[in-house]
Amino acid sequence: MGMSTQRIRTIYTVSLVILDACLVAVSFVLAYQLRATIDWPEPLAVNVPLTAYTGLLVVQVISVVVALFFYRLYYIPRAVSRVDQFYYVFAAVSIGTLVAVAISTFIFKNDRLILDYPRAMIIYAWVLTIVLLVLGRMAHQLLRAALRNRGWGKDRVIVVGTGDMAQAVIQRILRSPYLGYELLGVVNGLELGREFGGVPVLGTPEDLPHLIETLGLDEVIIAMPEKGHRETVRVISYCERGRVSIKIFPDVFQFVTSQASIDELGGLPLLSVRDYALRGYLLLFKRLIDMVGAAIGLVLLSPLMLLIALAIKLESPGPVFFVQERMGLDAKPFRMIKFRSMRRDAERDGPGWTTDNDPRQTKLGTFIRKIEADELPNLINVLIGEMSMVGPRPEQAHYVEQFRETVPRYMDRHQEKGGMTGWAQVNGLRGDTSIAERTKYDLWYMENWSILLDIKIILRTIWQIVERKSRKEPLPELLQEIRPSDTSSATSQD
Repeated sequence: MGMSTQRIRTIYTVSLVILDACLVAVSFVLAYQLRATIDWPEPLAVNVPLTAYTGLLVVQVISVVVALFFYRLYYIPRAVSRVDQFYYVFAAVSIGTLVAVAISTFIFKNDRLILDYPRAMIIYAWVLTIVLLVLGRMAHQLLRAALRNRGWGKDRVIVVGTGDMAQAVIQRILRSPYLGYELLGVVNGLELGREFGGVPVLGTPEDLPHLIETLGLDEVIIAMPEKGHRETVRVISYCERGRVSIKIFPDVFQFVTSQASIDELGGLPLLSVRDYALRGYLLLFKRLIDMVGAAIGLVLLSPLMLLIALAIKLESPGPVFFVQERMGLDAKPFRMIKFRSMRRDAERDGPGWTTDNDPRQTKLGTFIRKIEADELPNLINVLIGEMSMVGPRPEQAHYVEQFRETVPRYMDRHQEKGGMTGWAQVNGLRGDTSIAERTKYDLWYMENWSILLDIKIILRTIWQIVERKSRKEPLPELLQEIRPSDTSSATSQD
C-alpha cells in the first residue's frame, strides 16, 4: 500500500478514540431514554429534557475517554485478549463514570438540574458504556484484521539469528498471521539464497543497513541469545542506522517476566524479579476458587460423567476410572483420577506418551479424549486439594526424574499445584510435545499468575473444546449403539 505503516496506525488510534467517544455519548442517551421509560427506583418528579444534560454528557465522554487513555487502551497491541479487554474497559469506565459524577457535581453545583440527574441513569449509562465499548472494540479489531489481510498496516519484518530461538520466532510469526507481520526473511551467517525455518536467508548482520533501506523494513527481531551480548549489541548498532523498531528475544530473561522491576543497592541498579510462589491471602483465594469451581463443575457435569461411566462399563469389563500416581505440589505424589480410555495391555511394553490415533485407545476413549472429557474426574482431585483448576499438568514420577536431568528449571513447576488445564495446554502444547517448551510456558504462568489469568485460561480451554466439537467429528459406534466388546481396563497418559 502507498500509505506508511505508522500513518495507518495513527488512523487506527484516532478512529478508535472517535468510536469510543461516540459510543459513550450513545450510552448516555440510551440511559436517559431508559430512565424516562422505567420508573425505577421511583417515578421521575420532573420531566427534564435531554438537552438539559448536554454539559453532563460532555463531562461523561471526556472523563471516560481520558480514563481509557490512562489504562493504555489506545495502545493497539498485535493480539488482544477479549478477557483482558473486558477487564480493562470495565475498570476504565468505572473510574471514568465516578470522575464524571464528581466533576459534574462540582461544576453544576448551583444548577438545580443536577438534582434531577437520577442515580438509575448513572447506572444505566455505566452498564451500557461497558457493553457498547467492548462490542465496538471487537468490531474495530475485526475491521483492522480485514484491512491487514488486504495489506493495510502490515509490518515488514526480518529475523536475525541462526539457532533454535530464531527458528521458534519464525515459526510463531508464520503460524500467527493475526499478529500483522509480513516476514521477508532471516539474516544470519548462512549462505545467501538458502532457506532457514521456511524463509529465505537475506544476508549477514553487516547487510542490515542496506536491507533496512531497500526493503523498507518496519521492524527487526533479534533472536540470537546463543551469540552473547557483545554480538547482539553489534547487530543493534547496524539496525540503528535506519528508522526501524528493534526487538530482542531475551536470553537469561526468557524465564524472567515483564513483572521484573529495577531496584537499587546504594545507587547500584539491580533487577528485582518477583517471587512467583503464591503466598498468604492469594493462596487462600485461589484455593477458594478451586473448591467452588470444582463443586459446581461436579454438580453440573454429573449427568455427563454418569453417561460416560456407563458407556465405559458397557464397552469393556474393568474399572470405570483410571487412577495413576502423579507428582504434585512440592514434588509430592498423589493419585490422579481420570476416566479409563485405553485397553488393559496399553503399557505392557512400559509407559509411553499418548499420540494421535493411538492404537491402545478404545473407541470411546478416543472420543472422550478428543473432547477432554476423560479428565473430568480431575475435579475430585481439585475438590480435595490435590490439584488446582489451572496450573502445570502433573507428570508421573519416572518422567519427572528424566526431565529434571535434561530440562532447565523443570522442578520449579512443582512449586505450584498441578492443574486440570494450564497456559501450555491452551497454547497447543498437549500430549506428545516438547517438554522444554511446555516448561517455559508453565514457568511464565507461575511468574505472571493472577485471578484474571486463571479465568482467561479456563475460558480459552472451554472455547477450544467447543471449537473441536463444532467440527462435528463422528460419534464412536459405542455412543450410537452401545454394545460390549472384549477390551478391558487400561492406563492413560496426558
